[in-house]
Amino acid sequence: MYILLALLPLIAILMMLLIFKKPADISGIVGWLVVAIVAFLFFDTTFDVLVRSTAAGLIKSFSVSMIVATSLLQMAFMEKTGALKRIIIFLKTIARENKAVQIILINIGFGTLMVAVGATPVSILPPILLSIGYTTTVAIALPAIGYDSLCTYALLGAPIVVFVDMANAFTGGTSITLSQVGSTFSPILPVVSTSIGFCMLWIVGRWEGLKKGWLPCVIAGVVIGIVSHFTNKVDNLVVLTGVLCGLAVIITMVIYLAATGKKVLDKSILTPEELAYEKTYPLWKAFIPWVLLIALILILNLNKDVFNTLYYQWKFPINGLAANGKGIDTRFLWNAYTWIFVSTLLSIPFLKPTAKQLKDTVSTWLKRAPRPVFAAAIFFAIGEVMNMSGFNVLSVADKSIPKYIDHNMIKVLADASASVFHGAYGFVVSFIGLFGGFLTGSEASSIAMFANYTMATAESINVNMIIITAGLAFGAGLASVISPAKLQNAAASIDKLGEENKVIPMAFIFSLILTTITAAFIALLVAFAH
Repeated sequence: MYILLALLPLIAILMMLLIFKKPADISGIVGWLVVAIVAFLFFDTTFDVLVRSTAAGLIKSFSVSMIVATSLLQMAFMEKTGALKRIIIFLKTIARENKAVQIILINIGFGTLMVAVGATPVSILPPILLSIGYTTTVAIALPAIGYDSLCTYALLGAPIVVFVDMANAFTGGTSITLSQVGSTFSPILPVVSTSIGFCMLWIVGRWEGLKKGWLPCVIAGVVIGIVSHFTNKVDNLVVLTGVLCGLAVIITMVIYLAATGKKVLDKSILTPEELAYEKTYPLWKAFIPWVLLIALILILNLNKDVFNTLYYQWKFPINGLAANGKGIDTRFLWNAYTWIFVSTLLSIPFLKPTAKQLKDTVSTWLKRAPRPVFAAAIFFAIGEVMNMSGFNVLSVADKSIPKYIDHNMIKVLADASASVFHGAYGFVVSFIGLFGGFLTGSEASSIAMFANYTMATAESINVNMIIITAGLAFGAGLASVISPAKLQNAAASIDKLGEENKVIPMAFIFSLILTTITAAFIALLVAFAH
């Protein structure tokens, strides 16, 4: 009975998404109401713990929700000032003579770079792909799948930072580092990246696409593997993995084009209006917000002393809020949302927006931001309530008192999983991540909801919890290709709402294939670790 009760919030969210067709924010509210009622009535959770856990979850979401807020502000600013239009015109001209390279360069290279700095590929890339000549289905599907292998490093590493904080909270220490986790995650990247490349080639050209594009696809996967191997060995470089891998893929594909005698840029596709706009709006000016952001992030992270100060020392914790009495680290001087906002402000003298453009930026941001920001935050609150269900506040002052009054939702699920799956859990966990990513629409939110459960299960069956949680994270990242919110976003960006329904059956098959490959690799890592 308690297993079913612990699963009830997840069932409620799934029903809201699939049966009632509600968006993520509304589904999240229902999920929070259900988890609060279940925790209060059946898991001996006091009202005080419910309130404080919810508030703590919302604060912990800042590394994701505030990045969503500030990146949407930056994107609205770039759109209203014409910078985004100029970037789209530029991307249309890339690798016209080699479709495979074009697909990899735009969707894996540029898509990974964009999502790493907080932009949204599913909003930007579909119109570009459609204008280049791809079908509506392809234009919706490719941007949703291209960056998935590096989703853990999206939003300047927000998901991996969330996991490290949760892992240290779970173990009650601070010994787990970004590089320790990154070094476990990085071997999976080339395998998944190459698999994603093959999936994209199949979507576009079936067997002929695979035949013509397998070599650049493999090269891109190898490059991602090499770059991520080195970035994940050093704490201050881990969060730059997405940025550096994206840049490396772009540079490698440009070199490949040059080596095979193909044009890198071809302006023949551009209309007279686009050619005129290209002449009046310099490309460097269009990219300046992202250039400034990347420069700031590099300054903060490449210097180890600066990184250690901002990440490990100046944590700016919010104390006294969490039910367990522990502070909630904000690291607002290190976190990307601060620097996305700063880079937007610094770009104003370069883009020289009019008063109307600034007003339109704010107006557009206020229309777009609240619901995605709330959707990102509410799943953190749900996860925190589940994690703290049944918590005994008396244990904060007296360590001899058990932490939980009776039982905890996460412990119930973990014990059930350990009992059912045993050694097979290493294979199953990636599918749990896929489920979580589908529910929440975000890898970081999925980690917030399921990481403690995954780590508790790993502890019960005596396997490496970082490897196990890597499977959860990658599975959640791969859910982007079947996330209703992301596919709807992609369809809306080309005024084709409803077309995403044609993508979902195909996307579902590919998500299962990719998750199976990831699951098998995780199972091997678990076996090797033993």
